[in-house]
Amino acid sequence: MFRRTLVLYLMFIMHFAQAQFGFGFTVSNDLYQRYTNPKDVVGARSSGNAILNLGLGPKIWVGNKKVSASIEAQVDMGFTAFSLSSYQGMGSVSFPMMFKLNFRGVSTFDKEMETGLNIGIGLQKSKTEWYGISKEDYDIGVRRSFFDTYVAQVGYGGGISGFAASLFVRYGFHPDTDASTLNVGLQYDFNRTMMKKIKSPESAL
Repeated sequence: MFRRTLVLYLMFIMHFAQAQFGFGFTVSNDLYQRYTNPKDVVGARSSGNAILNLGLGPKIWVGNKKVSASIEAQVDMGFTAFSLSSYQGMGSVSFPMMFKLNFRGVSTFDKEMETGLNIGIGLQKSKTEWYGISKEDYDIGVRRSFFDTYVAQVGYGGGISGFAASLFVRYGFHPDTDASTLNVGLQYDFNRTMMKKIKSPESAL
């Protein structure tokens, strides 16, 4: 078992021995999101929203045109999210922090147009009803704090020369609180380091 693990580790190191590094940002638009608060909250637990959800944050890549690893953190705002079962307030905000493996077209290091997929895991902090709670709901104890979920994400799309776009699904759950999150949308990655290399006349790319 140890030898097998060591071999896999050495193969991983060799694969990234001549890796490229990139820094940039990522933008997302959730076409649909639904957040379920921990089981001990007062009032309706769930809040959802469609289309009017925007996310933005920094992203770092290391890898090559076949595969890259990345870390990212976003601020994701759902401006008109609310509970359908019982109106208690408006809005949602979340902070997904992800580690991803990006294959082929979504690696952002390929200068040719390609398709590919990415998979990722991470932690998401979320909050619903961040504005507009009525006095009546507040008086009966409706409060909303940030809650954690462990998230997994899969996406499929394509890209070229430092840019990638993908359709993704991200689901999160916390076993101790029964809290859950679901985000479905479009994500756009901008590897600014790669883009500058492509534009530079001295670039070998």
